[in-house]
Amino acid sequence: MRLLNGKELAGYIKERQVKQVRRLRAQGVKPKLAIVVTIDNAVINVYMRLKSRYGEDIGIDVDIHRSTQSNVKMLLHKLAQDKQVHAIIVQLPLEDPSETDDIVNLVPPDKDVDGLGRAPCFDPATPLAIVWLLSGYNIDLKTKQVLLVGRGKLVGAPLEKLLIASGITPAVADKYTADLRAETLKADVIITATGVHGVIKPDMLKQAAVVVDAGVASEGGKTVGDLAPEVYTERDDLTITPKRGGVGPLTVCALFDNVIRAAERVAATTQKQT
Repeated sequence: MRLLNGKELAGYIKERQVKQVRRLRAQGVKPKLAIVVTIDNAVINVYMRLKSRYGEDIGIDVDIHRSTQSNVKMLLHKLAQDKQVHAIIVQLPLEDPSETDDIVNLVPPDKDVDGLGRAPCFDPATPLAIVWLLSGYNIDLKTKQVLLVGRGKLVGAPLEKLLIASGITPAVADKYTADLRAETLKADVIITATGVHGVIKPDMLKQAAVVVDAGVASEGGKTVGDLAPEVYTERDDLTITPKRGGVGPLTVCALFDNVIRAAERVAATTQKQT
């Protein structure tokens, strides 16, 4: 079994980001990310801690704003106008998901580092992280049959667009797919992000397939992915993300890469005005 170690790749990216942030601060620009949270659960709290710690490590200020969903529009308007805030993310899911599109579109495109609005300036972090991970291990998607499992707003749908833009047309399976196993067995590369633990089982994978698990669910207080545990014990032929340290570390890197780019735009504009 070959592991796609995102944590290892993230270390190199982090070193580069530290240097970029130092340059920005030397120019008088202090990059700041505002995270807006409307719901409290264990998985989200883990994400908040990871992002806060990462920002501290590379010199980016991370402010967490907890708000009721009824007040979130007012808060986002305030943050959009704040020149000290370079980037904004709305942590999903919302308590009332029916308002998701309306709320994420209140984030200005030049601060929408999650890339969830109608006209984002940035690629969404998790899809970008997946592309980085596969590229880092020299997996050429253009020569392979690629299957995306899941059409979610955060991963599946934007990843499909990202791949198509780069000349790769993936097959896509979702909850309406009649025979998921038949589809997965055709694929050389499977990228799964359904949030349903155990949906991908050992007998559903082609020999020597590449498998990227970007699914996130909570089970017994622990964060788990889409792959059944048996995949790791029964399929030594796979190239696969580990249970921990696969896509996750690179997702945080990709998010903060977008924050840095947002701050660099401000620095460039400031230099032109002086």
